[in-house]
Amino acid sequence: MSDTPVDTSKRTWLIASGCAGAVGGVATAIPFVSTFQPSERAKAAGAAVEADISALKPGEKMTVEWRGKPVWILRRTPEQVAELPKLDSQLADPQSLRNPSEFTPEYARNEGRSIKPEFLVVVGICTHLGCSPSDKFTPGPQASLPNDWEGGFLCPCHGSTFDMAGRVFKNKPAPDNLPVPPHMYLSDTRLLIGEDKKA
Repeated sequence: MSDTPVDTSKRTWLIASGCAGAVGGVATAIPFVSTFQPSERAKAAGAAVEADISALKPGEKMTVEWRGKPVWILRRTPEQVAELPKLDSQLADPQSLRNPSEFTPEYARNEGRSIKPEFLVVVGICTHLGCSPSDKFTPGPQASLPNDWEGGFLCPCHGSTFDMAGRVFKNKPAPDNLPVPPHMYLSDTRLLIGEDKKA
């Protein structure tokens, strides 16, 4: 055993610097490890979103974001709902039979493409090149629209037109109807977009 005296100031310095290094290592590791976790924004991008539709009046539309896409919720008037069957002969896919798994869930494969006839829920992106169509709800002759226009949506990029159920008219660039996202009603006034299976 050595009789060399212990240098207490050196020992204190070594212990202090060792502790500081350990704290610094932990402080560096925490942000590094946290980069492996998805951010709240990333989690929200794929998560279902709730929409309060209580204030939506007939003829009005609201937009919510789901997975970075605009989802339109339109409360149709009784007249708009009644007009839908009359347009079938002018539409490319009136019964939403084309690519149903991609564009129309089973519960929306009907004339209104909806769970409740008055409410339309669609992704507001044209199926041609991904532009966002404009609202053209007012019936009658208008620029870029036919004289017998009954209301719907117009994609200004290449002229695709959609009815009040998001169904594309014949001989237009858009190959398919506007997509209906998975959705379900939590109550009469709350809609969940992005999920359609009750737990």
